[in-house]
Amino acid sequence: MEEKTIQIAGSITVDELSKALGLSVTELIGTLFKNGIVATINQRLDFETASIIIDELGLKNVRLERKNTSTRTSDFHRELSDKAVLRPPVVAVMGHVDHGKTTLLDTLLNKKTVDDEAGGITQHISAYQLNRDGRLITFLDTPGHEAFAAIRQHGAMLTDIVVIVVAADDGVKPQTIEAINFAKSANAKIIVAINKIDREGADINRTMADLSNNGLQPEEWGGDTVMVPISAKLGQNLDQLLDMILLTADIEELKADIDIPAEGLVIESHMETGKGSVVSLLVTGGELKVGEFVVAGSSYGKVRTMLDWQGKPKGKAVPSTPVTVTGFKELPNFGDRFTEVKDEKTARKMALLNAQAIANESADANVTSSDLLRMMNVADNSKTFNVIIKGDVLGSVTSVVDSLRLIDTHGEITLNIVSTGVGDINENDVYMAAGENTIIYGFNVSVPINISKMAARDNVPIRTYKIIYELLDDAKHEMENLLDAEIVEEDKGELKVLGVFRTEKTSTIAGGEVLKGDVKPNYLVRVVRNKKYLGEAEVVSVQKEKMDVKELVSGETGGLALKTEHKLDLQIGDRLQFFTRESRRRTL
Repeated sequence: MEEKTIQIAGSITVDELSKALGLSVTELIGTLFKNGIVATINQRLDFETASIIIDELGLKNVRLERKNTSTRTSDFHRELSDKAVLRPPVVAVMGHVDHGKTTLLDTLLNKKTVDDEAGGITQHISAYQLNRDGRLITFLDTPGHEAFAAIRQHGAMLTDIVVIVVAADDGVKPQTIEAINFAKSANAKIIVAINKIDREGADINRTMADLSNNGLQPEEWGGDTVMVPISAKLGQNLDQLLDMILLTADIEELKADIDIPAEGLVIESHMETGKGSVVSLLVTGGELKVGEFVVAGSSYGKVRTMLDWQGKPKGKAVPSTPVTVTGFKELPNFGDRFTEVKDEKTARKMALLNAQAIANESADANVTSSDLLRMMNVADNSKTFNVIIKGDVLGSVTSVVDSLRLIDTHGEITLNIVSTGVGDINENDVYMAAGENTIIYGFNVSVPINISKMAARDNVPIRTYKIIYELLDDAKHEMENLLDAEIVEEDKGELKVLGVFRTEKTSTIAGGEVLKGDVKPNYLVRVVRNKKYLGEAEVVSVQKEKMDVKELVSGETGGLALKTEHKLDLQIGDRLQFFTRESRRRTL
């Protein structure tokens, strides 16, 4: 059966989706109703909700696609004119955490950043330029930890070539595979740097075989993937790696127009005292100059200052150049496309139109995937985990929020992001958290002493971290504390009643033969007669030959005293099933 593709820009009405699927509106509304949503023909569904409903309907030949919006990363590629000129390649360095991405860049650029990174893990996209035989190469160092998938995906979308770093003594890991998939989805050329060949246990052939099994066939084995064995630490074969990057760029004939209004992408953004908004940009077309007006999403401004990757002033930036600018009136979003406009009036108007489009898209999605999943998972019984997220740059905040949402709570806990923001934790954060059982998480930010005192007074927990997985571990632990305890029962033994000696309102004394397992004081008891459950009791004491003992085991006969809540009318032939019951803390 031929596959059907449906494009969704933000949201889609029930009527539109039913027509696209070739189903009756009644059938689609019925499926929504079964999943707890009372929908009308004009109700709007977001992309994720539509995906869930299609899965519920069992439609295997339908594929959903997000229709590009004007401000996001996926929409920035443009048709080139005949006047387009050659530009430097943009190279993303990706791979599993601790496989040596940042060390490679440090050696190439004669920098030393790895010691400055918390835990030795890159936590932002950083952009650099290197001159090789008079030709520039732009490098993007992307985070390796799994929590930074959102940043890493944007890194792939920005790039022409992806250098995937794989440690020869460790091989292909989950984030290696993720990087391969990102590179392929972005249609970027892939070069593999097999790193740490100087280490004991390094096995280049085994690593190549591992990569081959994951869709990257080495050129040496008849494939089309360039693989260069290197030692980033010792600088071994790095010239060969750079030459392969430039050769790949030559084959691809990378070009850009420069006689158009400047455009590109927002890599990072944050607030800085005395400077206001500080935004890292990658120019993809045109020439960006100081003094020009730019729009990125719902934010706009005039480029007040521009610095290159080394922090040196720069008057203009050509395609494939990373720069840091000031002058935006508000922080643009990480991954937004920026464009140059002729004046402030135009910039303000475009930013307002973008803001309205974004607001309408959010408002239009009356039913979101989180609503649907919450209903499908009977979220009436769920508990709420309230958090405020503050980070040093928007990219970090995005990754923290995305990662928190990925923690699977089996529908029992609802994550409520009270607010997010860039910059140090402030009074407003504490005000919002007070009285709402809200935890404030800070990532790479500070807590002024007066704010710390204010939070302590109002019993608002503030936790700051420099390593994202430590923050996520803390949040996961807090969510686990909200889970209801798990009641675990373990069968211990069974006894056949051979005699009943005394029956009172809350106690019974009886005797019998242990058929299996054992019987001990404090065990709980189910009373069963002809497979019918009669009630529960607790073993107070156990006797053998009229002497108190610690236990009776299979094959032995003896007596036992039972404590009951109600009078238990035991009879000869009844079965007593012994078990323990305990409350255990659950984990996610």
